[in-house]
Amino acid sequence: MNKFLKQFKKINSEPMEKANIFWSWVGSFLGIFCVAYINFDILNDTDLSLIVGSFGASAVLIYGAINSPLAQPRNLIGGHILSAIVGVSSFKLFGDYIWFCPAFAVATSILVMQLTLTLHPPGGATALIAVIGSEEIHSLGFLYVLIPIATGAFILFLIAFLINNISKDREYPHGYKKFNQKWFSDD
Repeated sequence: MNKFLKQFKKINSEPMEKANIFWSWVGSFLGIFCVAYINFDILNDTDLSLIVGSFGASAVLIYGAINSPLAQPRNLIGGHILSAIVGVSSFKLFGDYIWFCPAFAVATSILVMQLTLTLHPPGGATALIAVIGSEEIHSLGFLYVLIPIATGAFILFLIAFLINNISKDREYPHGYKKFNQKWFSDD
């Protein structure tokens, strides 16, 4: 077990502390719970969907690796939204060439995220889902950008902001507590 913990500490950017692990679990549970609840309870009788697989990967970053530049709000929200736009556009342009379209969507979403400084790895999956997703996803067209992607990303962010700032040892977004102290202190 000690060998495992030493290896884990080497590859993990977050402190290996019980409190950190606890808050990561709580945040990811609540974030995905909120998105899933809205999807399956509130939107159940509509043609809209609020949950996509790439949100699971986002949860790993914004609740479990909160100090990563890839987990910051600009990356989370911007990466998902831009990738969704690229994915839908790719399907509309190249959907008849299903062997070409997924590669184009993912590669282009990475390019766009890099150029806009919004690189968020789950964004690649968001673009891919727009291309290889079900007919329900395809029928959404550019509404896919708003629901599920933008709405879901904002919900995940709000939960991350609330949960990740409860503990004095966690801070999300990076630099938030320092900014808050600077601007709102009595000094």
